Amino acid sequence: MPSPIARYTRLICLLGLSIVFTGPGPGAMAEEVQLRDRQVPYLTLRNRTGSDDPGEIYGDERSDLKAGWCMVRDLDLGALTPLSEAMPVYVREEFLRTQSIREDRVAAVLDSVEATAGDGRVQLYVHGYYISFEKGCRRAVLLQENAGLAGRFLWFSWPSDGALTNYTHDEADLYWSVPDMADAILEMERRLGDDRINVIGHSLGARGVVLALYEVATRKPDIRLGNVVLLAPDMDFQIFQRILPRIAPIAETITIYATNGDRPLALSAQLHGYPRLGEAENDFSQLDPVEVIDLSDLPVESPTGHLYHIHSNSVGDDLNQLLNEGKRAADRRKLVRTGNNTWKMQP
Repeated sequence: MPSPIARYTRLICLLGLSIVFTGPGPGAMAEEVQLRDRQVPYLTLRNRTGSDDPGEIYGDERSDLKAGWCMVRDLDLGALTPLSEAMPVYVREEFLRTQSIREDRVAAVLDSVEATAGDGRVQLYVHGYYISFEKGCRRAVLLQENAGLAGRFLWFSWPSDGALTNYTHDEADLYWSVPDMADAILEMERRLGDDRINVIGHSLGARGVVLALYEVATRKPDIRLGNVVLLAPDMDFQIFQRILPRIAPIAETITIYATNGDRPLALSAQLHGYPRLGEAENDFSQLDPVEVIDLSDLPVESPTGHLYHIHSNSVGDDLNQLLNEGKRAADRRKLVRTGNNTWKMQP
């Protein structure tokens, strides 16, 4: 198998970039390579596959709830680091690898998250469509770091197929997972108390979050959560509009991040026949008191325009201000008000 540096060099060449080595030779650079391990706690409804490969321990079949910690290893390329930092962020993501999985009892993982959070809020994050467990682990770590959420973060992994062509399968598996998402929110609130839980959903996962909150509001109308964050939400705008009055009273704030350059949401709108909630062209004035952050003026950090929550430092900084500092949109940096409940993020 090629070394990590060899794979990286080949990728750079495929991208049409040139490499000029100065100083120590390739052998010396290989000795300088250092590895960093980062972990994220998880809950998952995926099946065990029986594989010994950390990236394939969980599959895409429905199963009972499990928990543990996912360890991701980041390759520090030593002398190649300046070159790696010049690469697009979505390329650098590919140099993270799931190093190990440590499964434990659900209660033990929740105990650990509760302990590390201290007096702060805990974020429950739900991923979107086309996410294997291995890819989801890497992206959960990236979001945790981009928004400064380490130690107060719990990733919920539903059994997405991790296949580009299986969108409708993923929709079915997401709906099947909603009761367990609601259970997780209720259990965390029972442990931590009112206003201590932030709930974050990306893409199709944001749809799951909204449906889970609808169930939570039905089962415990007096519950009080912190911030609800919907990143590039792949949900029918009008359906969200109808559900909003049921979920708004149980959340301190609801924030939607949207853009007009999101290609997966444009395709989803064509498939479903209705605009998606994460498209910036919607009339968000109908969703007061939701706060909407329009990212259309930001540089596109990836080919799809759909992964700004992990690829954009500006979005990470805004999430940090919202989730860690408790600032509303009117008080956050780089946001310019464009309507009663809408802001545009400045580059």
